[in-house]
Amino acid sequence: MKKQTHTRHLLPGQTQKRVVILGLPPVDALDVIGPAEVFAFANSLHDGAPLPYEIDLVSSGDDVHLKSSTGINLTAHKTLEQERRGSAPIDTLIVAAGRQSVGRQHEEAIEWIRTRSGNVRRVCSICVAAFALAETGLLNGRRATTHWQMARELAERYPQIQVDANPIWVKDGNVYTSAGISAGIDLALALVSEDLGDHVAMEIAKNMVLFLRRPGGQAQFSVTLQSQRAPGSSLDELCLWISEHLHTDLTVERLADQMSTSVRTLIRTFQRDLKTTPAKYVEDVRLEAACRDFELGGHSMEAVARRCGYNSVDVLRKAFVRRLGISPKEYALRFAPDSTLAQI
Repeated sequence: MKKQTHTRHLLPGQTQKRVVILGLPPVDALDVIGPAEVFAFANSLHDGAPLPYEIDLVSSGDDVHLKSSTGINLTAHKTLEQERRGSAPIDTLIVAAGRQSVGRQHEEAIEWIRTRSGNVRRVCSICVAAFALAETGLLNGRRATTHWQMARELAERYPQIQVDANPIWVKDGNVYTSAGISAGIDLALALVSEDLGDHVAMEIAKNMVLFLRRPGGQAQFSVTLQSQRAPGSSLDELCLWISEHLHTDLTVERLADQMSTSVRTLIRTFQRDLKTTPAKYVEDVRLEAACRDFELGGHSMEAVARRCGYNSVDVLRKAFVRRLGISPKEYALRFAPDSTLAQI
């Protein structure tokens, strides 16, 4: 399909931005291709010179053949050694890897990232490439994310990082980290939005036939599904009961009474089986339920707040801004069916 072309102009004073995607083999192919396609679409929507982005794929290996976990290998524009010898400035550095590359020796690439990052406007990792950024020390003292299945390992290996397994992507200063696989597309869209405006990012999302453009704070996975990953847990019935009583006052004391146990035992069980606290679990389920209500549409803000256990619309708004970085109304405008927006 031919990409649609619309006239776009860079803002006065803006110049072409060089985006370097550094692949640490074997990469997950979509971690490379997904973000690259976003920047390529941004170029295709621009009529004029210079184009917004120059995109270079760099292989950290000895040659330009970049192995991928699919067995379908990619051809980079240059090797890391060739990039090192060059002098072209880098605006945005994106590091991509794959699960099979975690734990492998990438000393030269790690040192290059550490050295080069001081002259780069934005440094990003896709999925498990967060481990590479962690090795450079760039994530120390920062909040970061990775694929939820690898988040605990990242936190254990690098205790100086504030690992959050929940968001799709995280921005902390000029360092960005994203969750797994398709989340790299969401991060790239956010970067384009920063550079060219939200309307351009939304147009790219439509061209890529994405069902929705996810904000960074959106959860990687369902909290309720995650609670079902501990088969045989004594919390199974309680978690179901919580989801059916979100509108009530769910204090830790009430949950302990419902389970006929002590508060201390309840907290210990949540930590053991779900790796969270009772209060945090209730907060997560309430927010997930509110998001689901907005996505389905047909509910007013007041009705969603009441059904999900928020004392007021203001409390609901604060929860959304704190966890997702956007208001409930903004979330609804992005995800609710158009026919129901008037009710919000």
